[in-house]
Amino acid sequence: MPPNTILLSGMMRELSATPGFTDALLSQLNGDKQGPALMSPSLIKRLRELILGKDWSGLDRFPGWTLRGINPTVKIAGTYFVKKDDGTASQNESASEHAPLETGRVTKDLVRRFIDLGPYTFEQEETIDLNKPSTLPGFATDGIVFDMGAGVTRGDGPNPRLAPMHADSQRMADVLNRLSVNGLTGAASTSVAIGEETASTPEELIASLMKTGHTVTVFDARYFANFGHFHYKQPKAEQALEVMMPFWIDSQIQIPGEKRSLLVPVSHAEYEWEIRGPKINANVSWYFGIDGKSEFRTMDTLDQAWVLGRHAHTYRDKDAIEVTRLVGEMVVAFMRQHLRRPDLPFGGYYPLGVCQDGVAAIEKKMTGAATLFPNTADVSLFDDPRDAEVNAMMAAIPKDTNFGLPSPERIFGSLPTDDLNAITIPGLADDLARVKSAWQSGSLERTSSWWHRMMVQLMAAAAALFVGGIALLRRRRRAHRDT
Repeated sequence: MPPNTILLSGMMRELSATPGFTDALLSQLNGDKQGPALMSPSLIKRLRELILGKDWSGLDRFPGWTLRGINPTVKIAGTYFVKKDDGTASQNESASEHAPLETGRVTKDLVRRFIDLGPYTFEQEETIDLNKPSTLPGFATDGIVFDMGAGVTRGDGPNPRLAPMHADSQRMADVLNRLSVNGLTGAASTSVAIGEETASTPEELIASLMKTGHTVTVFDARYFANFGHFHYKQPKAEQALEVMMPFWIDSQIQIPGEKRSLLVPVSHAEYEWEIRGPKINANVSWYFGIDGKSEFRTMDTLDQAWVLGRHAHTYRDKDAIEVTRLVGEMVVAFMRQHLRRPDLPFGGYYPLGVCQDGVAAIEKKMTGAATLFPNTADVSLFDDPRDAEVNAMMAAIPKDTNFGLPSPERIFGSLPTDDLNAITIPGLADDLARVKSAWQSGSLERTSSWWHRMMVQLMAAAAALFVGGIALLRRRRRAHRDT
């Protein structure tokens, strides 16, 4: 493991007996609508069982289920709370029967709930002047780092390279979000001035920045997802330890020579903009997060060493502008979903996808291939004709919520490094190397869940009954003719 790092099991081995700490940790991970959506009640129950039962090896591979098993206790297809035309809520009606409500008080409230606009408003028309320096405050840990007691904090401190640009980065994220919602019905028109250029969409702003001497690079970035962000300062220690907390999924790929499946940590994917120039120096990202928001964000906290980081694709010039356009379309499409179904559990995280879905959809549009796992979006929800391009993109990527088996290309494509030896999560690099060797030699084998095996057996039994029934019917017909 990296220096100054401890496994979650190592921390809990020391702290599980501390009165109230296990409950405090589970409460942080089960953060209501704003908490990690993968932490469904069944997962929280399982995590509690592992900790109270002192099953430290199980905790090191938590939960280790297939995606179907991880499926939260929310309804992925069918009916949801829907905002009706008269503004009232209905639970048992098809969402497609009602046009999205995008005017009036409801929209203003929901826009603020599902996207951060900073000092700008949805209903006020204005021109934002980026020629002037940002007046926003610098980086601070208020509201992002929390003391849990027992020497444990949750949340990360400043990235020494990016945090000094926080004021510019936060303004840029707010501006890109505000320009994106120009695409919503009822939004007041807002524009941005930079140099002698004026922009009213995210892609126009990126083009204007390029015209005014700025360089803009967009990265398709992958990391190991860190759902904990815990730091643990042991008694008498000089500094806090980073707590390694991957969230494991069963890939249903068999490890050669073993009777076990390859478990892989969930990865995180995002698009990242690096802007450098005479007036603005900023770094921002975009993804659909566990907070239910599809939005541009700052990215200036310091990642823990074990999450690594890889740029799967790099876009410049017209390609950077096109990726920005597609992201802006995603922001609008997700906002329409929120306006139409404001009470989706966890803000829509999981039924509308996870961070990978939107990135994979844009990756496929830009490159012809989607190399991320898992994808969870219920594409039947993406049916607004105004979002036809996004709807088609979301439908085009592989899905992982039914009985499909993820391809090795997507398993390895999601990794945050091309060098397996750089992976510091214990045991993972060796498992991946063995599976990769089998994949390249054509000897890769699959495992299956009990549910998949049961369905195969039921289908085989049904087929046998069908064939037997046909044969019996034919014998009876022959016997009838003979008589």
